[in-house]
Amino acid sequence: MKNFIKGALVAGAVAMAMPAMAADIIVVSHGQANDAFWSVVKNGVDKAAKDTGANVSYRSPETFDMVAMSQLIDAAVNQEPAGLVVSIPDADALSPSIERAVAAGIPVISMNSGSDVAAKLGALLHVGQDEFTAGKAAGTKLAEMGGSNGICVNQEVGNVSLDLRCAGFAEGFGGTVEVLPTSNDPAEVQAKVRAALDSNPDIDTVMGLGASTVGEPAIAAVEALGRTGEINIATFDLSANFLKAVADGKAAFAIDQQQFLQGYLPVAFLALNAEYGLIPGGDVPSGPNLITKDKASQVIDLSSKGIR
Repeated sequence: MKNFIKGALVAGAVAMAMPAMAADIIVVSHGQANDAFWSVVKNGVDKAAKDTGANVSYRSPETFDMVAMSQLIDAAVNQEPAGLVVSIPDADALSPSIERAVAAGIPVISMNSGSDVAAKLGALLHVGQDEFTAGKAAGTKLAEMGGSNGICVNQEVGNVSLDLRCAGFAEGFGGTVEVLPTSNDPAEVQAKVRAALDSNPDIDTVMGLGASTVGEPAIAAVEALGRTGEINIATFDLSANFLKAVADGKAAFAIDQQQFLQGYLPVAFLALNAEYGLIPGGDVPSGPNLITKDKASQVIDLSSKGIR
């Protein structure tokens, strides 16, 4: 009986915390299904839906396709939701659809990419990190670690946010930097990184823009060449395997932008806005946080659970 009463009180408290009328919120991201990064974003979206009681729909194109993404945003606008969450990897391609949502009176919050253009397009705020600044911090750190000749591996060519990461890395690094374009197929990434290292033995630094798609294959490429410990490898974002490599000294660091928050906070903010008219007064920087060897082991478990 005691446990029953306790459970009833908890259930009642949760119910009271939920909006009286569940808001319809639509999330449209550019994330691809085979990228583990975006599964963490969606975990954040799902948790916010559960916590707020909002009716949340998560949508994304099957590949990095801005035409398909703009169509998804247009379809969302036609449904007249109480809020819309979007990532903005290409403002030129997506701005007409986003501006249409704003003109229709739909509250829009951007997340992950688009921090530099969100306000101009009418978004209420942005949840994410400044990609150029994050890249510059990574480049500065890798230069301090002795790097002078690096490659920046871009697995999603056409994503302006990833271009900004490489540009920031080049500025912070200060040495020679070549951008290596690939797909997000880990096998292709490993082959291209190995070929680059084979063709230029002076390369001492590899900057990846995704942990599972680039960071892990880059480690494999360096190991295959027998150069572990000679080449510093860093990446944006986290994966349990890359973090283990950092903890073991096989990689330098990972940049955590806390993508769970990027999924969670916009949904929570829009639910609060629909119910009470409450919204933060500015952008929310979810990163960057450099996860180095001393921190990596603490984060591995949460990464494997899809939270970090």
